[in-house]
Amino acid sequence: MSDHNVHNAGFTSAGITGGSLASKMMSQEARAMGGGVTSGGPTSTLQEMGALGSTHSSGFTSSGISHGSKASQMMSQEARSHGGGIPRDGTTSTVQSISMGGKGGRC
Repeated sequence: MSDHNVHNAGFTSAGITGGSLASKMMSQEARAMGGGVTSGGPTSTLQEMGALGSTHSSGFTSSGISHGSKASQMMSQEARSHGGGIPRDGTTSTVQSISMGGKGGRC
């Protein structure tokens, strides 16, 4: 289900779908970053996973982040770099939210 949610949000193997949540995220992130989307940020991470259909296998599941997965490693690294917490609009929380059907990605 989580891969379907990411695809429905507009992150597909053909690229980001125009007019979708994905395109809005990309535009907002690009404006915030001065014109580009950062590697490892929410948009690029979701697009990579959407293109490969790998959110679930990476550990971002509809029931939460899987223990010992790539997702749990990302979450741990992000928490360390932010003093122990996960930022609300950070990569981990955004990818997990959309994987669970939040932010407009629901099947």
